[in-house]
Amino acid sequence: MNQSPHTPAQQCRAVARACRTATLATNMAGSPYASLVLAAFDLDATPLLLISQLAEHTKNLLADPRVSLLCDGTAGYAEPLTGPRATLLGRAVRTDEPRHRERFLARHPGAAMYADFKDFAFYTLAIERAHIVAGFGRIHWCEDYRLAGDMRALAEAETGIIAHMNSDHADAVALYAHKLLGRDGEGWQLCGIDPEGADLLHPEGQLARLLFDKTVWDAEGARVELVRLVKRARQGS
Repeated sequence: MNQSPHTPAQQCRAVARACRTATLATNMAGSPYASLVLAAFDLDATPLLLISQLAEHTKNLLADPRVSLLCDGTAGYAEPLTGPRATLLGRAVRTDEPRHRERFLARHPGAAMYADFKDFAFYTLAIERAHIVAGFGRIHWCEDYRLAGDMRALAEAETGIIAHMNSDHADAVALYAHKLLGRDGEGWQLCGIDPEGADLLHPEGQLARLLFDKTVWDAEGARVELVRLVKRARQGS
């Protein structure tokens, strides 16, 4: 089995990073307005959105950037309220950072069809507080949701790591999906890597989150973790 996060902030980030979609709540003339959005996450777990100016939620956040994002990790639970979910509170900020675009489209390749339309733009959510419900009685507020540390080296290496794993080590990626994460199907690929783990994407759109045992900050640290995890998968652990 994949490792479990320990602190409330780690739990919160793990739930968020595992979501492809989320519920975005904005202020519509004094009333809450909730809508479904595609979500991606930066290396520090900052949410990344691609939204249209024609959407009601975008009109709302342009007038009032305060937002809330609900990340639901309860899929597959017979009793959904026993499953984890994280609510992230912060402010929406437009971004033109190419790396944000790359990370988002790697997780949502279908969005490339409309990402360059004039009415669409990328946004980050500057998270100020987070609330994690990890099951009955396991409820915490987190002031330290964002992962702190120097991630520049890993950010620079991410594209190369993903390309190398998918082209030269597709068998290892399949082992991660099948043996460590219990996922079926062929064609799984890495679509993202960050200090706390890696994201796997199936051609039919399913996302799987592979957690690292140790936080990594550069390409060598990522290589060590990926090698160690494939050894674990081959051992059937």
